[in-house]
Amino acid sequence: MIKSSDELVFAALGGVGEIGMNLGLYGFGPRHKRQWLVVDLGISFAGPDVPGVDIIMPDITFLDAERERIVGLVLTHGHEDHVGALVDLWPRLGCPVYTTPFTAALAEARRLGEPGAPKIPFRVVPTGGRTTIGPFDVEFVPVAHSIPDSHALAIRTSLGLIVHTGDWKIDPTPVVGNVTDPARFTALGDEGVRAVICDSTNAIRDGVSPSEADVGLVLADIMRASPNRVAVTTFASNVARIRSVAEAAHSVGREVVLVGRAMERVITVAREQGLLNGLPPFRSVDAYGFLPRDKVVAILTGSQGEPRAAMSRIASDDHPEIALSAGDHVIFSSRTIPGNEREVNRIINALVLQGVKVTTDRDALVHVSGHPRRGELEQMYQWLRPRISVPVHGEPLHLSEHADLARRMGAKQVVRIVDGDVVRLIGEDPSHDAEVIEEIPVGKLYKDGMVLVGDADPAIAERRRLSFAGVVSVAVAMTSKGEVVGDPMIDLTGIPQTGVGGRPLDEVVEDAVLDCLDGLPKPRRRDPDAVAESLTRAVRSQVNAAWGKKPLCHVLVITV
Repeated sequence: MIKSSDELVFAALGGVGEIGMNLGLYGFGPRHKRQWLVVDLGISFAGPDVPGVDIIMPDITFLDAERERIVGLVLTHGHEDHVGALVDLWPRLGCPVYTTPFTAALAEARRLGEPGAPKIPFRVVPTGGRTTIGPFDVEFVPVAHSIPDSHALAIRTSLGLIVHTGDWKIDPTPVVGNVTDPARFTALGDEGVRAVICDSTNAIRDGVSPSEADVGLVLADIMRASPNRVAVTTFASNVARIRSVAEAAHSVGREVVLVGRAMERVITVAREQGLLNGLPPFRSVDAYGFLPRDKVVAILTGSQGEPRAAMSRIASDDHPEIALSAGDHVIFSSRTIPGNEREVNRIINALVLQGVKVTTDRDALVHVSGHPRRGELEQMYQWLRPRISVPVHGEPLHLSEHADLARRMGAKQVVRIVDGDVVRLIGEDPSHDAEVIEEIPVGKLYKDGMVLVGDADPAIAERRRLSFAGVVSVAVAMTSKGEVVGDPMIDLTGIPQTGVGGRPLDEVVEDAVLDCLDGLPKPRRRDPDAVAESLTRAVRSQVNAAWGKKPLCHVLVITV
């Protein structure tokens, strides 16, 4: 039964205007009593702008207040940018988690690898299945992507049908996993699609993505022409690529060695799900050194330059079990995620200096994307014929190009949003256009060691300043009458030894401290806080004059 006050809205807490950290929300019901369906709960990887931080998650403060009205969390597939925040953030949601078999098994395997991780109530829906979650009827529509068991979502309510594509592409020969079925999406279009919330990652690229099967042929050719060891680094979750590598190796008489815990975990789940049937068992890392150089292919983690992953450690000659020699061949069977270029190039340069041949996707078809190019987006719009298009999953350029394409393909309305915008897709009058009706709070959470800290936490801002200008620590002991006891203790961290003219900066700091203390009036000397404030200003000013930068300054005044 439809109430006149019911409306269907969409919002994103992450993944719009950025790559990664995907978290979408569908709300149904009256404005202040909406029931919420959460779609995906992902992470993004931190860059050099947040020193010491590994991963970033969406801030879900809004959902904390709405917890009682969250009916479920749906996972479209198992990539970290869609499920990586599950262990850390799910306890704040406390709702059932709906997904399909491989994604559930992979998420559970990851959970078991995290000490103290909470038990998560997965409700497994068959591939292509359909389930009711509160007021939402959710159909999992299989799509091709670079991880098995990926699905778009056909979300039905009493107000109409929405299609949330998740990550997808068109690939008639995906090697492993689903194909994107034209008949199923055409049938959804015939049913009547009010809006499509669609992947924009490759909207700036013309044509159609090559097939995974094409990559396998190229890999076999490279292995056949390589006289020594071959190592292939790719995403651990790309089971289709791992299968392509294994089939290529088998075709040229080489054995496959798996390297990396994440790789082993994914392979265990893939074998349990029957996704690697027909392949001979992979060899463990222990076998690597005993196989002839022309009879081995190693599959490694670390394609994005992760410092603790196998590829980085091998390039640094720091891996306890794997080494490469001059004449060996490394294939980066991946695309470098924006922001990771420096670390990936560092590894490539280290390998080249060792005499290792390196092949990337710039040199040969050793990688294909899991996201749709323009030609595939056009095909999807022809199938679905949506009234409304909401581009998501991309940076501003991707979203803009997708919006232009959607208009050309006949969408009557394109709604450009950013994280936090709440767009009403269907309201009291279905003939009305969609519109942004409100904003909800958004932000980022940083995984700092084992702790989550927010945007406003001073630790992140201070760490940025530390990385730029170092820190001076000063400790001074004074009597209650303001007399200095002993010599001040001074420590400089992250600061050059000498400043302009060659003068040691520790002397600059010491002179600044002593001159400041000598010049303080007696009433001020008896106030520890006033002394600390004066010393901080004096030290920063004098160091800036000698160096050109103002460091952080920590002053401790002890009354004795």
